Amino acid sequence: MTLRKGNTINLEIDKMAYGGNGVARVNGFVVFVRGGIPGDTVRAKIFKKKKGYAYASITELVSPSPNRIQALCPYSGSCGGCQWQHVQYKKQLDFKREHVQESIQHIAGLKNVAVHETIPSEEQFQYRNKMEFSFSDRRWLMPEEMDNPDAETGFALGLHVPGTFSKVLDIESCLLQPETGNGILREVKQLVKESRIPVYGLKSHKGFWRYLTVRHSRALDDWMVNLVTSEARPEITSGISEGLCAKIARIKTVVNNINSRKASIAVGEREIVQKGKGYIEDMIGDFRFRISANSFFQTNTLAAHKLYRTVMAFAELGGGENVLDLYSGTGTIPIFLSHQVKTVTGIEISASAVQDARINCRANSIDNCQFICGDIRESLQAIKEKPDVLVIDPPRAGMHKDVLDQVLGLSPEKVVYVSCNPTTMARDLGEMLANYSVIEIQPVDMFPHTYHIEAVAKLRLRRLTSI
Repeated sequence: MTLRKGNTINLEIDKMAYGGNGVARVNGFVVFVRGGIPGDTVRAKIFKKKKGYAYASITELVSPSPNRIQALCPYSGSCGGCQWQHVQYKKQLDFKREHVQESIQHIAGLKNVAVHETIPSEEQFQYRNKMEFSFSDRRWLMPEEMDNPDAETGFALGLHVPGTFSKVLDIESCLLQPETGNGILREVKQLVKESRIPVYGLKSHKGFWRYLTVRHSRALDDWMVNLVTSEARPEITSGISEGLCAKIARIKTVVNNINSRKASIAVGEREIVQKGKGYIEDMIGDFRFRISANSFFQTNTLAAHKLYRTVMAFAELGGGENVLDLYSGTGTIPIFLSHQVKTVTGIEISASAVQDARINCRANSIDNCQFICGDIRESLQAIKEKPDVLVIDPPRAGMHKDVLDQVLGLSPEKVVYVSCNPTTMARDLGEMLANYSVIEIQPVDMFPHTYHIEAVAKLRLRRLTSI
């Protein structure tokens, strides 16, 4: 059978792909099925066809998988915020472990490395301490609204439709954040509508209101609101800030980031603090961290504690080690390790993150951490003394080849590699195999109901024997 775009066919889903889609096969030809899970039998319509694979959407669920459940969110299936609410949580953990395992086997070529059971998140809902919502002048309709001529289409504040940048689904709440965050979302929506100032068009690049980002301190139950606009108009944004704080007492600070560029990012070229201090504070374990509008902080606070405890366990610290941490961000890992080591040196390219890291050290009375601000490719050359332990926590793209070469040149005895992307982790570990043994890998679920997974790998320098 030759598949074409527009064909509707019967499919049996036999596995889950990294990216969240179910996988079916037609005479060996792979079809990725949006919303499908292993064990499903479905009718599905091909909406994209490539030479070696196709994508399809379910038109009829003929026979559901025993692992399929009813999603709690009314936007599930239409919203890109999460992909797996219809999958039993225990099975989500299994799929995530399989994704790590398959990447390690197929990309790194490691067949016998222990990939442990995924450490679950303590909370499956209301776990996110940060949510980013987009404004749009073109609202994407839910399926049941498509035939309604009276449906509002000119305004949206919400999340993107899967796989798109310009289609925004207007939502009233997200189950992944605490309810106060949903109250902020609804209140901002109402205040912005009342302002009668145009929202930003993701295609026209005209308009004022661009993004709403909310951040939450789990430890203190404080909230930050970041209004991202295309220009500075304090006579408008200050009124919104006053109205928000008057309605929702837990909001401790409101900031206005100005992003006049076309780039679709919720980060401004400059920032105006409109209410409060411009930051909130949260705790991971016994340590307190300052969180500003654009600083990186793990989005699942309780799971981050489990992640860092895994890093500490894999480092096998004795108290006298000198640790080097690459991509150190706002200093969370160095600070978490600081009481168990002699020194920690972090390298980070973001000046604001390094500033936050130093502030966080002072707030926690830590004096054995230092931070180098600069490109790791250049800054690593200044490290002359071999560290006892190297911690690597790169972005999704993994390590740059020049960085990887320098890491191999340093040859620390122990390496702990932290990753949010199993494929780039497997690629990097594969490049290190000539010098290092991969002992074990621990997946940690930071993002329930999504396909995303963090994993920590323990590596040890190989003992080369002379003949």
